[in-house]
Amino acid sequence: MILRSALLRPRLARDSIAVCSQCLSNAGRAATRRSFTVSRYQQSGAGDGPSGALQKEYFFSREPSRSKTTEGVLSSLSSSTRNNHTTSIHNEPSADKLNNVILSENTEERPHRRRKRLKEEAKAANAAEEEQLPPDASAQLSAVSSTLPTSSLRRKLAAYLALAKPRLSVLILLSTTSAYGLYPISSLLALDPSIVQLPTLSTSTLTFLYLTAGTFMSCASANTFNMFFEPKYDALMQRTRNRPLVRGLVSRHGALIFAVLSGIAGVGMLYVGTNPTVAGLSAANIILYGFVYTPMKRIHVINTWVGAIVGAIPPMMGWVAAAGQTATTGHDTWKDMLFSEDSIGGWFLASMLFAWQFPHFNSLSHLIKDEYKRAGHQMMCWVNPARNARVALRYSILMFPISFGFWACGFVSNWFLVSSSLANGWMAREAYRFWKHQGAKGTARGLFWASVWQLPILLIGGLATKKGVWDGLWRRIVGEPEDEDSDEFYEDEEENTPKPVKVAPLAISTKA
Repeated sequence: MILRSALLRPRLARDSIAVCSQCLSNAGRAATRRSFTVSRYQQSGAGDGPSGALQKEYFFSREPSRSKTTEGVLSSLSSSTRNNHTTSIHNEPSADKLNNVILSENTEERPHRRRKRLKEEAKAANAAEEEQLPPDASAQLSAVSSTLPTSSLRRKLAAYLALAKPRLSVLILLSTTSAYGLYPISSLLALDPSIVQLPTLSTSTLTFLYLTAGTFMSCASANTFNMFFEPKYDALMQRTRNRPLVRGLVSRHGALIFAVLSGIAGVGMLYVGTNPTVAGLSAANIILYGFVYTPMKRIHVINTWVGAIVGAIPPMMGWVAAAGQTATTGHDTWKDMLFSEDSIGGWFLASMLFAWQFPHFNSLSHLIKDEYKRAGHQMMCWVNPARNARVALRYSILMFPISFGFWACGFVSNWFLVSSSLANGWMAREAYRFWKHQGAKGTARGLFWASVWQLPILLIGGLATKKGVWDGLWRRIVGEPEDEDSDEFYEDEEENTPKPVKVAPLAISTKA
């Protein structure tokens, strides 16, 4: 019956039926091709690019689904005119709805691809975390200062304290005061109150206070000069773009005045409270850091060695400050303070700080090497990465003979070899991994944190194992008698001390 009606229909109706049958067959073949194409591009990731978007748009906009096309053909068979057939085709769902249906059917993620995707995401997250460093004290103080009212005194104090780089200044103070305490004077760091006389105690305490305050002010001056000369370069680096001069919390004129006044105050306190040699070392360090190291960063990679010299001077300052308390009028020149036999301990401590600079800074600079390159600073981390890793490993190994030499000179006990070997071994292990992987796989961050903790362990361990610190206290605890040598020493002193001569009173005669 349906066939007869089709044969008796006009030519226009038969053509429409033929066209719809052809569309139906084409749609079936195209749907198969489209399903294969979409799944292939989604799995390979090419569908996210421009060419994938064009292919999706081409196929999805031109190809209706087979089921909907079949409905259009059946409706055209029951209609008697071409207009009714066209109307039924326009009633089909839009191409966007068909896209959603097909994508939902073909985007089901398989287990092995999901594991691979999660692994890649975790790797990318670890790499991003490795490049991040905790904000320094200057950035934190700048953030605090920016939140306070403009006319607030706390805002100005926080901004000027940020110029001093307080965390770096405290680290320098640790190296200076540790060297001061390690000088072989029995009254320094002695835990036995019987051997500490009041005049010596007051002298060492005042010297220590002058040394601490003067060193901190000198560090503030040097760090401020460093920021004063390179605000436009600091603005290009994420690590330094929050500094006070970059954010406008302090004017350049105010920073210059603060650098000059703090430098004069620091050197002056060291001159008055310690000795002229310590004051001269402090002044030389300000000039070396602010006016030599800072501009050299943009010239040559040798700036790292200049910065290491800057870090080696503070321990020598502490050693010479302690030596000045035992100096006589004929033994107080700068040559005697720096190049006599008594200065060997200060040179060993200065060598420790010199060698420590390289594993610490080379690992730090590797983490932000792209920022150094963008700012134009000539650092080994990006100029020669292989050399950067070799130098860090070389000086990490050098810490072993330096520590052994300091022990061999008799300044510390055998326990110092244990503490220093553990600390140096930890840093050398991380330096080897840093060299082996060229800073990858988190080795740069591991070496950085190892160097941060290695230095306090080394210096505090030296103070705890200084010879003579625990002797008197231990004798008091266990009740042991004093050494015979010390008793003979005091007896010799009593014998050599001249005894007062008794003079008989004059007899005054009352007789005329």
